[in-house]
Amino acid sequence: MTVEELIVYGKKYTSSTHAKMLLATFLEVNPLELLTILDKVVEEDKVNLYKESLQALSENRPIQYVIGHVNFYGLKFKVNENVLIPRFETEDLVENIKNYLEEKNITSPKILDLGCGSGVIGLTLKHFFPDSLVTLVDISEEALEVAEANAKTLGLDANFLKSDWFSNVPVDKYDVIVSNPPYIMTDEEIEEIVKNNEPHLALYGGIDGLDCYRIILKDINTYLKDDYLIAFEIGYLEGSALKELVNSTIPNSKVIIKKDLSNKDRMLFVEKNID
Repeated sequence: MTVEELIVYGKKYTSSTHAKMLLATFLEVNPLELLTILDKVVEEDKVNLYKESLQALSENRPIQYVIGHVNFYGLKFKVNENVLIPRFETEDLVENIKNYLEEKNITSPKILDLGCGSGVIGLTLKHFFPDSLVTLVDISEEALEVAEANAKTLGLDANFLKSDWFSNVPVDKYDVIVSNPPYIMTDEEIEEIVKNNEPHLALYGGIDGLDCYRIILKDINTYLKDDYLIAFEIGYLEGSALKELVNSTIPNSKVIIKKDLSNKDRMLFVEKNID
């Protein structure tokens, strides 16, 4: 079959955009380049793989899992069913951390990424700060395998540790502690494609969505340098309650809540209060 025939075939199963994205991945070209090779005959093994993947999409599997990777902050990360699919909001979280370190002129920060999943946060920061010491922590061995594979592919050196939050993390002092923990409320409605495919261990954070933050904040003071940044991704309904929780557990701190592109609370940052 030709590229053009495969695109037409793909539209029976999914959107034109996803069909082109999928085919371009298997042909190792940019989706826009497909228009220049419409008459190209595609090898049978790639045709079969393409058809199998279209079937998976028609069964409501996320295209990121079907393709097997995502672009995050310009870097290519492997993803599978053992890790969350990174969102644009998490890129904003990384951007804010990057800006903080640059403003403070910290070129070799010690960074702890709790609940690292595929490693997109910690490894992206390592990419931008090559002299940083980055430790990525997750309770899931399968998630850590994905993160380690991503570090190897990207040529980034980092430490990996299996731990239930701080339980196995040796006491040390960090410039940045970052986490995108499970924060979906137990009874919160979420998209079916997320609910049915992404790991629940990385999604749900208890009745009010704050269980994991409570665990993290209980021990976090031991791991902070005198000057520090804590960076959390949060649920859009949780900002005020989490701010109160931070104020009760970290004395002399400044809490900043920032919104995403949809104007919803999405990030919470904690710094030392120098006023």
